[in-house]
Amino acid sequence: MVASAAVQGELDVERLYRAHGHHVLRRARALLGSEEESRDVLQEVFLSLVQSPGQFEQRSSPATWLYSATTHRCLNRIRDRKNRARLLGSGMPSSDVGAPRAEQTVQAARLLAELPDELAQAAIYYYIDESTHEEIATIMGCSRRHVGDLLARVKQWAEAMERRPA
Repeated sequence: MVASAAVQGELDVERLYRAHGHHVLRRARALLGSEEESRDVLQEVFLSLVQSPGQFEQRSSPATWLYSATTHRCLNRIRDRKNRARLLGSGMPSSDVGAPRAEQTVQAARLLAELPDELAQAAIYYYIDESTHEEIATIMGCSRRHVGDLLARVKQWAEAMERRPA
């Protein structure tokens, strides 16, 4: 029913929120490790649909679009953390002390903040979500071959990072 409303050109944001809000929140928690930031991302994703319903171009399902939009907003927040930390001179991205997997989340955030957006998204979908190349291609709106190329670039980048002096 949710998909049919979107296909007919009537984007019922309230219905989408009820059907997919918990998925958006869970996705944000997994990437950010912060309940407060995750709830902010949840609100931002759905508010953006209210303010600009045309951004959902119906090339994918609403669930796929929400998943991708959430990942993108989380990556932006991770990069913002890094920039804030750099400006404040702390060198460490901020994170909640009690956040689940806090150390891993901070380490992953540091690495992802260095990658270009498209590479970071591919890395998250493949290494964190364990999505297949075909699933990633669907989410990102590209070919499987392009996904393979992106992941090869991520691997090259990671190897270069390991060789880089601390």
